[in-house]
Amino acid sequence: MNQAALRPVALAGLAFCVFMMAVALGLEHIGGFEPCPLCIFQRVAVITAGLIFAVAAIHNPGGKVGAGIYGVLGLAAVGTGAFIAGRHVWLQSLPADQVPSCGPGLDYMMDVLPMRDVISMVLNSSGECAEIDFTLLGFSLPAWTLLGFVILALVPLRMLWLAIKR
Repeated sequence: MNQAALRPVALAGLAFCVFMMAVALGLEHIGGFEPCPLCIFQRVAVITAGLIFAVAAIHNPGGKVGAGIYGVLGLAAVGTGAFIAGRHVWLQSLPADQVPSCGPGLDYMMDVLPMRDVISMVLNSSGECAEIDFTLLGFSLPAWTLLGFVILALVPLRMLWLAIKR
């Protein structure tokens, strides 16, 4: 594969990240849906993946190592987002009596707790994230986000494939 092969893949990933964030911000600011802590963490994963793809597109490495590094970093960001979205879908599938208790607000936790504790509390006690505010074709927003991450995973996987083929 030639050096130019990585840039279009990275730009496609960046474009998909921009699309995912546009949908999220549109639902928040136009649709009036307030993001829960897990939604915010999923946004961070999308933005992180987008930044990795942007840097990969600008750098456009010619060797196996560079393409491989961007592929691994992108896959880590996308995989983290998919994990969080999967957790969110799982929380929404729980019966009401099994939903964990709601923790304090994310803003408060960010002000008073170390980041490790914030992440742990959000992943383990986000009962407010179990509410389903909206569905489209029978799927909740976190389910659609999980699908978005699965589709987005094709980008870093393609980067890794390009690294192997070089």
